[in-house]
Amino acid sequence: METQEEKDAARLFSGRVDFLLSAPQLKFLPEPTVPEIAFCGRSNVGKSSLLNALTGRRAIARASVTPGRTQELNFFEVGEPTRFRLVDMPGYGFAKAPVKVVEKWKKLVKTYLRGRPVLARNLVLVDSRHGLKDVDREMMRMLDEAAVGYRVVLTKADKIKASELDATAAKVADEIRKHPAAFPELHITSSEKGMGIAALRAAVVADALQT
Repeated sequence: METQEEKDAARLFSGRVDFLLSAPQLKFLPEPTVPEIAFCGRSNVGKSSLLNALTGRRAIARASVTPGRTQELNFFEVGEPTRFRLVDMPGYGFAKAPVKVVEKWKKLVKTYLRGRPVLARNLVLVDSRHGLKDVDREMMRMLDEAAVGYRVVLTKADKIKASELDATAAKVADEIRKHPAAFPELHITSSEKGMGIAALRAAVVADALQT
């Protein structure tokens, strides 16, 4: 049964959700006037699909079959007037890009995470089929060091058997307990089937508005 928080979050997202800008460099970041929730994950983890599912839009975030297409920080505004922003971060991992370009992304992401005063929460997306990889752990360590609170979200939960999903979830949940900045609750989602989307949407709104 839908909770009141889930209903309120759905109502908020059913209103204005607009793309604001893409920032290839820090100087292009919007003014830090409202809270921001950032989404990060390995290339091809399903970040665009999750953003589309959360916002209830078909294509607000561009889903691509080519991993590593998001090379900037993409900002989306929620609410009228704007209550908070969602930030789609460059995918990390096996992005098919020159080393210099990858280094530039890394620098952009690290500097944003460490120095953005309005960053309310980060979501680290992890593919259910693969569990935590070393690049995910590296991102989690970076967030721990920056003292940026984050939630770990398993994506594509419909793509594996229930028993395998349970095993992966238990393993990931056990590991995130060892990270000081990680939120203890693990979110399990499927953008395609809508699994866990309402609960995550409510969590995003609560984190953004600190309710």
